Amino acid sequence: MAKQSGLSVMLHTLQALVECESPTSDLESAYTVTALAKELSSGWLPGESRIEVHGGRPVWRWGPHQPEILLLGHLDTVWPIGTLESIPFAINGDHLTGPGVFDMKAGVVQGWAAIKESGITDASGVGMLLTTDEETGSHASREVISQAITNAKAVIVLEPSLNGALKTRRKGTSNYFMRFHGVASHAGLDPDRGVNSLMAAAEFILATQQWGSKELETSVTPTVSKSGTTTNTVPDLAEVHVDVRAWDRTEQERIDQVVRGFTSTLPVEIEIIGGIDRPAMEAAMSAELFTLAQHLNRKLGYPDLTECAVGGASDGNLTAAAGILTIDGMGAAGDGAHADFEWASASAMPHRAELLEKMLIELIAENY
Repeated sequence: MAKQSGLSVMLHTLQALVECESPTSDLESAYTVTALAKELSSGWLPGESRIEVHGGRPVWRWGPHQPEILLLGHLDTVWPIGTLESIPFAINGDHLTGPGVFDMKAGVVQGWAAIKESGITDASGVGMLLTTDEETGSHASREVISQAITNAKAVIVLEPSLNGALKTRRKGTSNYFMRFHGVASHAGLDPDRGVNSLMAAAEFILATQQWGSKELETSVTPTVSKSGTTTNTVPDLAEVHVDVRAWDRTEQERIDQVVRGFTSTLPVEIEIIGGIDRPAMEAAMSAELFTLAQHLNRKLGYPDLTECAVGGASDGNLTAAAGILTIDGMGAAGDGAHADFEWASASAMPHRAELLEKMLIELIAENY
């Protein structure tokens, strides 16, 4: 069983991984953390892991290039270099803290432990892929993910759970960067000769509040806005970022049409960058794997698993949308992803690794 690998060894590996800070924005850190993953994983995995570069970003890989079963995760975090000074790796009872410990470095270690204890070899049809740009949308990694699932019958995403629950449904995401181009002029001497881009952006921001749907839980959220150069100049450029979340493709497409159809009452030029990003992960693509996980969890004598739907997206959205059975949230138990109170459960690590181990064995044997 995976728990026989020893919690202390798992924690030692996890500490090294957490103390290697790896914000998505720092490319040098991405190479450093993948190199460390290659070194650390050698004590857990049969055969050699490898580092590849895709879209200018390193990825860590083990096993076949196109496995039947893919363990999927990421090594990047949202935390900037230096966070360890204020949030060091620490063990306080069952709570493990440190930048990225919950999202999702504990899940990486659990994956390695599960592979080791399962007896699976690198020729068995199981592979593992860890990217370094997931937190910003996996734009460089999408091609390698797409290639990796060419022959896959199942993907297990090692993202953290939600209070222990597996994630069987995720909202799709769309992102828009709106640029409103007006005409600058002196705000006091000649205001009428200008075209105020900020006013046009304000019209747009107010309009977005009518586009979401409480009934369908579709959200349209302006998040960042920027305009103006000086306090006495009519601004000729305003920029607005918009985050959209929806449970299905139809809603994403509806919002996309509304955004692109917006017109201002002012004579501005509107530039739209972005659009539909990650499609929704629908429950039908997780049901079979969740049933398997429940069955195995009961056989192991652990409390019943629960499932949940979440608004955040992951690379599981991409694999499910490609028609591959996908279960998400198989990583750490804990709380606080992206928050300064982030923590992972130490005691849950061997239990969740053991469940993953049994799932890999069953999936390879096709006993499900």
